[in-house]
Amino acid sequence: MTSTETPSASPVPLAEPLFGARERELLLEAMDSGFVSSAGPHIARFERAFAEAVGARHAVACSSGTAALHVALRLCGVGPGDLVAVSDFTFIASANAAAYQGARLLLVDSDRDTWCMDPALLAVTLDARARAGEPLPAAVEAVHVLGQPADLAGIAEACARHGIALVEDAAESLGAGWSGGPLAGRATGTVGRLGAYSFNGNKIITTGGGGMIVTDDEATAERARHLTTQARVPDRGYLHDEVGYNYRLTNLAAALGLAQLERLDQVVARKRAIAARYDAALANTGATLPPRRPGMDSTYWLYSLLVPEGTPADEEAARDALLDALAAARIGARALWRPLHQQPALAGSEYVGGGVGESLYRRGVSLPCSGGLPDEQQERVIEVVLEHAAQRWG
Repeated sequence: MTSTETPSASPVPLAEPLFGARERELLLEAMDSGFVSSAGPHIARFERAFAEAVGARHAVACSSGTAALHVALRLCGVGPGDLVAVSDFTFIASANAAAYQGARLLLVDSDRDTWCMDPALLAVTLDARARAGEPLPAAVEAVHVLGQPADLAGIAEACARHGIALVEDAAESLGAGWSGGPLAGRATGTVGRLGAYSFNGNKIITTGGGGMIVTDDEATAERARHLTTQARVPDRGYLHDEVGYNYRLTNLAAALGLAQLERLDQVVARKRAIAARYDAALANTGATLPPRRPGMDSTYWLYSLLVPEGTPADEEAARDALLDALAAARIGARALWRPLHQQPALAGSEYVGGGVGESLYRRGVSLPCSGGLPDEQQERVIEVVLEHAAQRWG
């Protein structure tokens, strides 16, 4: 038993939202307005404030991040039988959004430096398909994994060369961006034709459940708004000119989002401080720490490390042993995602890569990193990992 494994030790959650008086104030304001569902002034206010926060011209609030991705792909013209290139190492919602449109998947492995889609692998694959006369993707969906910006300049260049729409899955990366290189000054989600964000309960900011589409094109934003409101057109009766979706955010959720957005800089700064403290404390454990690339500014949405390399069976055993040690100390932690090409629901999808995502899955563990994580709770986490590493990895 470690020094932190005491029956009285309070649980340390993996990731929980940070709320205060401002959230209560705006929620009550929305309730008092009488607008609690998918209409009301807080929705438009949230959209304007969000667009300004990320540097986009337009934002359209949605019921979830998956809904935002689904509509974004439809706006790019993705339809039944089309091919969509998707990051292989990501949560399955990224692929589900394409599947909703009846699309086929081309799953692209990660690079080892960012854990995000490998731009060189994507470029080689697209070039080879073009030379062979094989169908090219209707869209590329690049995911900014765990708050880490993808190496998007290369991905965007490959898409532009082949006339392919680029959609950014920025569900986990609000507040992240580039401070160097060709994308300096840009925020994740604003480089492609459309970007999609999530406001699930464990994200950087939350509306309890919700999402956002961003674009710089006014007509695209208006069509997104039309599709997310059941494609209803102005008329005295109910008139709908195409198949739409009940994907709008509620006014209550938007009010919560407005308050959360006001503390975005605070939460991101705190997450980066938490990540820096983990980096310093765990640097000599034998674990691989999260990516740090000059000019790519992560938010460390879920601070995730990799246990030491070994055989596949040894890696999974080492990952699970660390998870068990953390659980015994009442510390919330979880494994990283199984790559999409190994998901039964996506069997038969095309896959290109060299197994980077498989390695990330076998070795990856996410540690507590809530925006309000107290220093003393983080110290408990560090103590457990250090003691475990000394016993198992030393």
